[in-house]
Amino acid sequence: MAYLLQHVVNALQWGSFYALIALGYSMVYSVLMLFNFAHGDIFMVGAYIGLFVATGLLALGSAGAVALPNWAVLVLTLILAMALTSVVGMLVERVGYRPLRRAPRASAALTGLMIGITFETLNLALLGAKRRSFPALIETTSYQVAGVSITNTKIMIVVISLLLMLALDQFVRRTKWGMAMRAMAVDIFVVPLMGVPINTMAALTFALGSGLAAVAGVFFGQAYPVLEPYMGMLVGWKAFVAAILGGRGSVLGAALAGFLLGFIEIFVAVVFPSTLRDLIAYSVILLILTFRPYGFFGEPYSARLRL
Repeated sequence: MAYLLQHVVNALQWGSFYALIALGYSMVYSVLMLFNFAHGDIFMVGAYIGLFVATGLLALGSAGAVALPNWAVLVLTLILAMALTSVVGMLVERVGYRPLRRAPRASAALTGLMIGITFETLNLALLGAKRRSFPALIETTSYQVAGVSITNTKIMIVVISLLLMLALDQFVRRTKWGMAMRAMAVDIFVVPLMGVPINTMAALTFALGSGLAAVAGVFFGQAYPVLEPYMGMLVGWKAFVAAILGGRGSVLGAALAGFLLGFIEIFVAVVFPSTLRDLIAYSVILLILTFRPYGFFGEPYSARLRL
């Protein structure tokens, strides 16, 4: 039982990354009816921004300019990484997607792939292919609970991720901005006639999704402190699958699907050879979508996709 619970804890941490990134995919698809295939690389950008912010703050502390405790450095790193990555997300929307808003969706999809490749290439050109180590901002403490080893890092990642998901859900449900986003998900062409600034809402949607991806990037750096330019590709594609599995526009669905994918991957590796992990995980998801083609909480909608 302790062995099983240990993998549950690991799956919760791994699923938190998928869930946070999947929320960005889900929101953009719900509001603007397009797939932001650059979102995985925005996760990578957020991780690197967090790396440079954390390294800079620690350097200032070592020089005696600003001596901050490590927990304060972590908080500032999260806040600044979210803010700066949100700006990156808004620039992606303004430069890459806004000119193609009325274009065929295939054009927007190719643009997303191109933007992702651009981020990876710029990373390689400016920083090189060398992997970088994310500084440990909190001292790892391990707790033994019923034979299960739980670290303070894992607790922090899972708890803060869940709180951010809850905050996003309340924002979408209870604020005027969230109401406008939900209205755009119903009919993006009628909403401007009601006085909703569509460009502002599009930028806000990208900013929120990019900010959550930055949190995932910083937490990923704390849990697995090795960053490299292509780290967002595979994680991003899997988070995209989780967003589809959760259902169009569902915050709860994207979060649950992200955690489900994390659980599947962890437990498949426990029972079967790790080389079969992706095959079995995607087979399970395909089986679910066969019976739930709109995802966990998705519903049929009348909007016609322009392909």
